[in-house]
Amino acid sequence: MGTRTTVTVATPELMTGLGRELAGLLRPGDLVLLSGELGAGKTTLTRGLGEGLGVRGAVTSPTFVIARVHPSLVGGPALVHVDAYRLGGGLDEMEDLDLDVSLPDSVVVVEWGEGKVEELSEDRLEVRIERAIGGSATEDSDPRRVTFTGLGTRWDDGALARLGERD
Repeated sequence: MGTRTTVTVATPELMTGLGRELAGLLRPGDLVLLSGELGAGKTTLTRGLGEGLGVRGAVTSPTFVIARVHPSLVGGPALVHVDAYRLGGGLDEMEDLDLDVSLPDSVVVVEWGEGKVEELSEDRLEVRIERAIGGSATEDSDPRRVTFTGLGTRWDDGALARLGERD
């Protein structure tokens, strides 16, 4: 089933921090699939990833453009941020996006990618964000439970288990 770890995140600021922390584990060629209901914190986590990777441009939801490429400002991998919500055809539509970047040289984060882009890589990180307790979809103050599942040999090193360890 892969390597799995779960972290509870109390605030949007801590979600951004978790994204920065996760960025330290990522390397070129990594595929990250984000899932969770609307307003769960997928883009907030990705914003932290962008900060941690040192990329150019504000990381915002790519819903209307479907994909954004954020080049690195520090010589690291670019961040390719995709919103697959409106993509029905999966990989064929991903290829049609004609991203002007080599995916093996980038970190690719796909929101709403479940069942659509898994074939891009046998090694991938699946991230599910859920409200830890009830609450409405519009409340940012509810704690979130973030489950990281590393699939493939890429994630066998145990690094995911250290996510969320704060001093």
